[in-house]
Amino acid sequence: MVNVQLPDGSVRSFEQSPSVLDVAASIGPGLAKAALAGKVDGRLVDAGHLIERDSRLEIVTDKHADALDIVRHSTAHLLAQATQRLFPRAQVTIGPVVDNGFYYDFAFERAFTPEDLAAIEAEMGKIVAESLPIRRSVLPKDEAIALFKAKGEHFKAEIIDDIIPPGEAISLYAQGEWLDLCRGPHVPNTNRLGAFKLMKVAGAYWRGDSNNQQLQRIYGTAWLNKKDLGAYLTQLEEAEKRDHRRIGKQLDLFHMQEEAPGLVFWHPKGWAVWQAVEQYMRRVYKAAGYQEVRGPQILDVGLWKRSGHWDNYQDNMFFTESEKRTYAVKPMNCPGHIQIYNHGLHSYRDLPIRYGEFGSCHRNEPSGALHGILRVRGFTQDDGHIFCTEAQIEPEVSAFHAQALKVYADFGFGEPQIKIALRPDKRLGDDATWDKAEEALRSALRQAGVAWEELPGEGAFYGPKIEYHLKDAIGRTWQLGTMQVDFMMPGRLGAEYVDEHSQRRHPVMLHRAIVGSMERFIGILIENHAGALPAWLAPVQAVVMGITDGQAEYVAQLAKTLSEQDFRVAADLRNEKVGYKIREHTLQKIPYLLVAGDRERESGSVSVRRRSGEDLGVMTVSEFAARLRAEVAGHGLETA
Repeated sequence: MVNVQLPDGSVRSFEQSPSVLDVAASIGPGLAKAALAGKVDGRLVDAGHLIERDSRLEIVTDKHADALDIVRHSTAHLLAQATQRLFPRAQVTIGPVVDNGFYYDFAFERAFTPEDLAAIEAEMGKIVAESLPIRRSVLPKDEAIALFKAKGEHFKAEIIDDIIPPGEAISLYAQGEWLDLCRGPHVPNTNRLGAFKLMKVAGAYWRGDSNNQQLQRIYGTAWLNKKDLGAYLTQLEEAEKRDHRRIGKQLDLFHMQEEAPGLVFWHPKGWAVWQAVEQYMRRVYKAAGYQEVRGPQILDVGLWKRSGHWDNYQDNMFFTESEKRTYAVKPMNCPGHIQIYNHGLHSYRDLPIRYGEFGSCHRNEPSGALHGILRVRGFTQDDGHIFCTEAQIEPEVSAFHAQALKVYADFGFGEPQIKIALRPDKRLGDDATWDKAEEALRSALRQAGVAWEELPGEGAFYGPKIEYHLKDAIGRTWQLGTMQVDFMMPGRLGAEYVDEHSQRRHPVMLHRAIVGSMERFIGILIENHAGALPAWLAPVQAVVMGITDGQAEYVAQLAKTLSEQDFRVAADLRNEKVGYKIREHTLQKIPYLLVAGDRERESGSVSVRRRSGEDLGVMTVSEFAARLRAEVAGHGLETA
């Protein structure tokens, strides 16, 4: 007798070992039809898997959290089968699930073309229509190697030889005439697939090593249904329109060039946006009791060895030498802030001490990972460090949380998702210290009444961190702020304070940032607002233009008057029709378009339009200035 416990606590008993599908069928034909796979005692298995002992079982349908990955994995096999049907000489290598889809790497004698992709996608549809059962089998290692060598699949044979221990068996999956090495699980039939699209071809190297043969990687996306697929493709189209690189060029904000890979050349308009963000964050620092500091760009490698960065981060660092001495260009600001803290003796009465720095950092990111200003090698953080006692961790984290929520709301984002990234495999310290650090973050979030998700293994090498994930206007999620608890680095770098018993102790160091990389945050803002930044952030908040040359002097004076009130205003004195000017400045996404004719000049007023085309009527200069000042002060989020 085999007893199977279901998620609702009920138990079903079977005389013989049932498959997952058998259990689903015993509950009802609808569930059997919907079953994609199973989860037995927490382990994902195929729908045909036999349950041979008393177990807990979840039936995986398209509503299950694991369903999408199973569908994407199965669709990767569908891609490989279709490719080899059309191009029998193509060898398959690996085909994992990735964000929003999957890929498969192929070795083939020529480059795949867009026409090839269209043909492969059509063939995938035919295989779905064939309703091929997907079946798992097991072979000993030696037999599996011989099988794939006989099929001409030398890459598969190499994988088996390298990763499977001698004497072990491996699992294979077959659908129709096609067979592949895989641990699964997969959907039970190709007819359970269908919401997919092939996206592009890219280059790749066998096993990620540039010394190995170059392969072709076909990327695809797959979803549980056509509706979700359509929504994703629509999002991609919208993301393309909002691409910060295209908008940055269109609005003359910044550029990047080959002589400085991963580094940004900020143009005047882009730097105006930067300054709007930086000065806002500087006010946030001040209101929260931070003292602004500045540390050096390069520090002797000895300091980075003591801090732990040498052992855990050196592959991401840049180095330089002078007079036979090696220095590291700082990838982060924290060791420098400890040096500032250490320059004097502190009492427990001085704590917490809060330092803030708009610190310029450099990290040696792989060239293939660089992406506009969203992923760069040189960046500036709104970086802060709090030196405090253990008892002060919770109130400091809670205060930071409230601060971060206010900042995100001012920039036009909704409520963030909160996650705690826990200890990684490669880390400093012992488990007891990590237990204490992780629990400190949990306790602070409980106190704030916040729900969170935990991310095992994703913390920094020196401590766990709270992450703030925000959705933009088209539903994409971005990870922005962090709050990290660090019991390690202060002790390694000699930071101390004198406690109430006159004993020297190491402070706790809290690493915090709200916007994170300024470059990345501005790129996110550009894409979130599709370049139409709210007036308080816009590089040019208003442009003044005349109808004829007769208003040129008035237009210039009006722009000067508003500029003297610290508004970012431009005058358009070109001899062009006013309709042309309005269209051009609307495309430049300038929030307010001010038009002056003879009547406005005589009355000291201006006709005001929004970039959306809304006519706000005629206002005096002081009325318009008051309106814009209120919008800037209130971080008005009108982005039409």
